[in-house]
Amino acid sequence: MPTAITSSRTLTHKPALAAFAAVGSVWVFLLVTLGAFTTSIGAGMAFPDWPLSHGSINPPGWLEDLAMFAEHSHRLTGMVMGFVTIGLALWLWAREERGWLRVLGGWAVVIVIFQGILGGKRVTLDAIAVPGFEMSFGQMLRIPHGILAHIFVCILIAIAVACSRVWIKQSVPVSSKVRKLGIACCLLVLLQLVIAATMRHNGAGLAIHTFPYSTPDHQWLPAAWDFRVAIHFTHRVMAIVLSVALVWLAVTVHRDRGAPASLRAAATTLVALLIVQIILGAQIIWTFRKSDVTTAHVVVGAMTLAVTFWITWVAHRDQLQHSAPLVSRRTPVVA
Repeated sequence: MPTAITSSRTLTHKPALAAFAAVGSVWVFLLVTLGAFTTSIGAGMAFPDWPLSHGSINPPGWLEDLAMFAEHSHRLTGMVMGFVTIGLALWLWAREERGWLRVLGGWAVVIVIFQGILGGKRVTLDAIAVPGFEMSFGQMLRIPHGILAHIFVCILIAIAVACSRVWIKQSVPVSSKVRKLGIACCLLVLLQLVIAATMRHNGAGLAIHTFPYSTPDHQWLPAAWDFRVAIHFTHRVMAIVLSVALVWLAVTVHRDRGAPASLRAAATTLVALLIVQIILGAQIIWTFRKSDVTTAHVVVGAMTLAVTFWITWVAHRDQLQHSAPLVSRRTPVVA
């Protein structure tokens, strides 16, 4: 039976694959929300065992107890996320012509597996003390676990966007300034999230308990310094830097003649998220870390990274589409 080789430049939209990738990029935000809520109410050790909860996948009473519900829901959502990610990677490997996109699917699997292990070790190693630190080794693992979650969000968004019809059909001829500024803003947001995770998991969210000033007598600098105060103050300073950078990115996108309407809308959304995030950050101080406010602050932070990354990723669309050849695939042809 003769075969025909698809053109090395042929690329087709696959609606089912695109829809599945979109589901994964939405599901991950449910996972992030449940993880943030679990941490906000201090329910990370609601179950001292792993991977099961009290030795069961359906532990008794978990629907009635808030801490148990938060932690077990996070575990179940993470398990589903793992299956979705593996399925997505296999689907990409079997059907996707772009080699770089197949590689992204592989990295998503690596990260989701490693995330599961980190989450489990956070529980099983909770009792191991680390000399010179107040946090146990298991508690320390919460920081890389939270940081990797944001990187995972970006990878899933990258895959979903690259599978979309708009990505395949529509050119995005924006200037290099938008692309470079987008990369810089993504790095700044990630740095801020690292600082925030370090602050959050060191119990430094209220190390400076006044806002916008650092002292009750309206001083901008803290009156006394230690690690918690320093990391909290750094988070505030970075918020100012990030605000300038993100507004700059949004204005640059709006001024770029090659930016499509969707990119301009995303830039406007980014500024709106920034405003909401600043308000939530202030509310955390004013409400003494109310769990729902703190959770919302974490989720909006993830959304801010997602939109910043989306703008940057779409701005690089033309370069990515033309930088690497497509994988040739042999398909049977009926004689």
